[in-house]
Amino acid sequence: MTIQDVNTITWGTLEEAESRELFPGIVAKTIWAGNDNSKAIVVDFAPGSKWDGIDLHEPGAEEVFVITGVLNDGIRDFEAGTFIHNPKGSFHVPRSEKGCRLFLFFPKG
Repeated sequence: MTIQDVNTITWGTLEEAESRELFPGIVAKTIWAGNDNSKAIVVDFAPGSKWDGIDLHEPGAEEVFVITGVLNDGIRDFEAGTFIHNPKGSFHVPRSEKGCRLFLFFPKG
């Protein structure tokens, strides 16, 4: 991905970001990474996909915004337009029966 830098402002496009499959049907694109290991990622869950194992939030919190579809954390559903704060040390097993797109921000990596 090409990152533009003007007076400490950085930007890039989702289309330019490199895709990596985390688990079958779950694809992540890192759209920004800071020098302190913080990062912003867009994650797509195909319908019926599930995280393999427990997603533990270390070394810091995870901030999630559900852009489209429905995310399930193993307990409850979160529809498009929902913001979720998962504090450091929390965990869940993300999945999506219908598929979804998420924006994730990791302030501490």
